[in-house]
Amino acid sequence: MPKDSYDVVVLGAGSGGYACALRAAELGLSVALIEKDRLGGTCLHVGCIPTKALLHAAEVADAARESEQFGVRATLEGIDMAGVNGYKDAVVGRLFKGLTGLVKGRGIEVVEGAGRLTSPTTVDVAGTTYTGRHVVLATGSYPRSLPGLEVDGERVLTSEQALRLDSVPASVVVLGGGVIGCEFASVWRSFGAEVTIVEALPHLVPLEDEASSKALERAFRKRGIAFRTDTRFESVKVGDDAVQVTVAGGDTIEADLLLVAVGRGPVTDKLGYAEQGVAMERGFVTTDERCRTSVPEVYAVGDIVPGLQLAHRGFAQGIFVAEDIAGLAPRPVEEVTIPRVTYCEPEVASVGLTEAQAREQYGEEIETLTYDLAGNGKSQILRTAGFVKLVRRTEGPVVGVHMVGARVGELVGEAQLVVGWEAHPDDVAPLVHAHPTQNEALGEAHLALAGKPLHAHS
Repeated sequence: MPKDSYDVVVLGAGSGGYACALRAAELGLSVALIEKDRLGGTCLHVGCIPTKALLHAAEVADAARESEQFGVRATLEGIDMAGVNGYKDAVVGRLFKGLTGLVKGRGIEVVEGAGRLTSPTTVDVAGTTYTGRHVVLATGSYPRSLPGLEVDGERVLTSEQALRLDSVPASVVVLGGGVIGCEFASVWRSFGAEVTIVEALPHLVPLEDEASSKALERAFRKRGIAFRTDTRFESVKVGDDAVQVTVAGGDTIEADLLLVAVGRGPVTDKLGYAEQGVAMERGFVTTDERCRTSVPEVYAVGDIVPGLQLAHRGFAQGIFVAEDIAGLAPRPVEEVTIPRVTYCEPEVASVGLTEAQAREQYGEEIETLTYDLAGNGKSQILRTAGFVKLVRRTEGPVVGVHMVGARVGELVGEAQLVVGWEAHPDDVAPLVHAHPTQNEALGEAHLALAGKPLHAHS
C-alpha cells in the first residue's frame, strides 16, 4: 500500500480502539492507531483502572479498621494519599507499559495527535492524511456537567480531577448516584470522609434491578453514607474553603468538595463526523447491530455509540469490528448480555433484564427467586450481606441475574454465560461449584429455582 495508507485506520486508542487495532493486526491487516493522548484512553488512565485501585485501597482501610471482628488487632493510623496515589499510578504505569509493548509488537502504526475525519476513508492529523479501506471511530467520552454548573477543578470536580486529589476531604457532596458517584462515595467514606449523594431519580444505581438498588441503599445507610434520592440539584455556591449545594426545595448541604458525577458525554464534536455524512443523535454516532455507521466502510465502537458506556463493551465491539472487516462474519455483541458491575462496598453486579424490564417484555410469565448470601459459607467468612436474584421466563430460560455483596463482581462471568446461552435453571443446577466459594451462591440460586433448594428456604 502507499505510505500512510492502511487496511484499517482507528481513531481513538481507548478500550474499543486498541482492541480493534490489536485484533486487526493479529488477522494480518495493516493498522494505523491515532490517539491524541495516551494508549489505553479513559479506562486505563482516568477511569476503570485508577478508580478500582482506589477502591482496593479503601477495602484495605476498612479491613484494618474492622480487624477486631476477625480476632486481629490492627489499627488504622490514617490515609496517606501520596502513598495511595503512588500505588494507583504504579498499577496504571505497568499496564500502560504492557499495552504499549503489545501494540508495538503487532506492528501497529501509532500516530500521536488529534485526528479529524476528512472523508469516509481519510483521517487528518496535523496536516498528514491517513487513508484506510476502513475507518473505525472510537473517540470515547468525557465527564458531563449540568447547565450553569461550572467545574473549577478545585472545589467542584469531575471524576478525573478527583483521582488526582492529594488529601482526603473531610466532607463531600456527590452529585449523581450512578456507578461513578457510588464508587467515589464508597472510597471517600472508607477513607473517613462524610459523604452525601444527591440523585434526581428515585434510587441509587437507577439502571439496576430495584431490589439491588434498595439493598445498596440499606448498606450505604449502615456505612453512614447519606443520600437524597428523588432530589434535583439547583445551584452551588463556591467559597474559599467550602461549597454550599442547594437542592430542590431550598435545602442546602455544605461540604469541602462537590463531585459532579452525572454521566459521560460522547467525544464527537468538531471531529468531522457529521460533515462526512455520519448519522448522529444527541452527539452520539448511531450504528446498526454490526457497528456500521450510515457511511459505508466507517464503523464506530465504544462510548460514542448509544448504549452502555462500559470499557468491556467497547473492547468487545472493537474485536467484533476487526473480525467483521477481516471477513470472519462474527456474531454481533448483544447489549443485554454485557455484564455490569458497580465496584463500591458492597458491590452490585448484574447481566440481562431487570425484573421490571422482563415483565415489560414478557408480561406476567416471569418468575423470580432471591437467594440470600446468609446461606453461603464464604460470604459469612467475609462478613458480607447481599443476595443473588434470578429472573426467568416461566418454564423458560434465565433472562437476568442480579447480585449484591462483597466481591460479587467476580461472579458475573458465569452469570453472563447463563443469560447469554439462555440456560434454564435445570441446566445450571447440576453444575458443581467449589466449596466454600461465593460462586456457590449462583449454584444454590439455580437449585432453588429448579425446585430443589438446599441452603435456601423453599
